[in-house]
Amino acid sequence: MISIILVDDHQIVRQGLRALLDREIDFHVLGEGNDGLEALQMTRKFKPDVLVVDLLMPGLSGLEVTRQVSQNVPDTRVIVLSMHSDAPYVLEALRNGASGYVLKTSGVEELTYAIRAVMAGQQYISHQLPEDSIASYIEKTRETTIDPLEMLTAREREVFILAAQGLSTSEISARLFISNTTAMTHRAHLMCKLGLHNQTELVRYALKRKVILETD
Repeated sequence: MISIILVDDHQIVRQGLRALLDREIDFHVLGEGNDGLEALQMTRKFKPDVLVVDLLMPGLSGLEVTRQVSQNVPDTRVIVLSMHSDAPYVLEALRNGASGYVLKTSGVEELTYAIRAVMAGQQYISHQLPEDSIASYIEKTRETTIDPLEMLTAREREVFILAAQGLSTSEISARLFISNTTAMTHRAHLMCKLGLHNQTELVRYALKRKVILETD
């Protein structure tokens, strides 16, 4: 039995997917979440075989969820569900550890196929993307260039995400239960590692790397 957690900020999407996936005799949907934080909490708690996570969610993006799950719950395969077929999104998803990337314009049959494929150890990219592009995406994820984001410590990463969301130093310290001085130190270190100089650059970098996503 393949255990699954579904995370999407639209309840009707989650409920529809759950109803369809529950029809598969070898699938068991453990639960649903509506944002990135819930995705992380539920994955750490239940350790499902597969996490199906929306790319566009308020706050913590599906890409950042993918990165954290791939590092902290490595036995869980992540399938990113997205309406975006643009190369940067696909590449970031794969580089962050996604095992699958399925477009929301696909039928549920493709999602069920993707789930079984990643459970078999394969990497699945939506068949709606050009075949030559798929090969290119997979090849690019094998590049060995050091990613500056990977140089951040876990705490620096948390401070980075909160700062990118517009939280002040005092708000960050309260959220993470650390002192203002510690929060400022982490911020200074991450700014140095990423080569950033001010809040504007920090937000732009976070948006460019899809750590946070622009809202309409």
